[in-house]
Amino acid sequence: MGGAVFKHAVFGQPIAHSLSPRIHSAFAAQFGIAIEYRAIEAGVETFANELAAFAHAGGSGANVTLPLKQIAVAQCAQVTERATRSGSVNTLTWRNGEWFGDTTDGVGFVRDLEGRYGCVLAGRHTLLLGAGGAARAVACALIDAGVDSLTIANRTHERAAELATAFIGSGDVRVCRWNEISATGALDLVVNAISAGHHDGAQFPRLGGLASNAVCYDLSYGVAAQAFLAWANAAGAARVFDGLGMLVEQAAESFSIWHGRKPETQAIFDDLRREQVERSRQTPG
Repeated sequence: MGGAVFKHAVFGQPIAHSLSPRIHSAFAAQFGIAIEYRAIEAGVETFANELAAFAHAGGSGANVTLPLKQIAVAQCAQVTERATRSGSVNTLTWRNGEWFGDTTDGVGFVRDLEGRYGCVLAGRHTLLLGAGGAARAVACALIDAGVDSLTIANRTHERAAELATAFIGSGDVRVCRWNEISATGALDLVVNAISAGHHDGAQFPRLGGLASNAVCYDLSYGVAAQAFLAWANAAGAARVFDGLGMLVEQAAESFSIWHGRKPETQAIFDDLRREQVERSRQTPG
């Protein structure tokens, strides 16, 4: 009778909107792998218990999203070097009765910007808005990709300073107060890692100027990214992107960790983008 069914889940709060079950199901279908992928609502207080219950029920791999990426580190017996550097985990693998942690956010970000859109990161003067779990992973990826400088800004300045301190000796990494961003000079890459949907356009900082080839990228996607993308267009960005592709690419990396196979990503990305565009056409406004 049938083979094993691998049990996976994504944990977060809120989580009902997550596209991860659909994305991973599409990946599994490419290889004829049977999976059960659930979205499990869990906040900071309930995450440890929910994760333990999932493992007890036979869970073999999990993703974590807001607001759990940093606290997920404590649930792991061991984490990868890139997860250690970023201080965040978004991918958990159950092995020998313990969770092993990794982060695939940085990989997904780079594969989307460089692979899908042909945006070379090396040599760019970059501003990163935010200092949470995804921002930490992306900061690592930006440094490894060879950006010329990385300026980190967050509404809570202490969190930005803490993140910048983690990369001392890794290149030109600076921290900037939110109300001083306009003095940073010309930038050619701005990455928004502020929690999805928590800010409207008026709350984004005033820039001193964008380079003529400037790219602006929001780690969120769909409605949650619209305010930042509108702000970026008004600021004169040459190209703007949301994080739908990053979502797909980080999922592909997680799938590869769990199953040892790298799925093709373009088809599911195209399907999701097509649906996103169709929804936007149907939304009054």
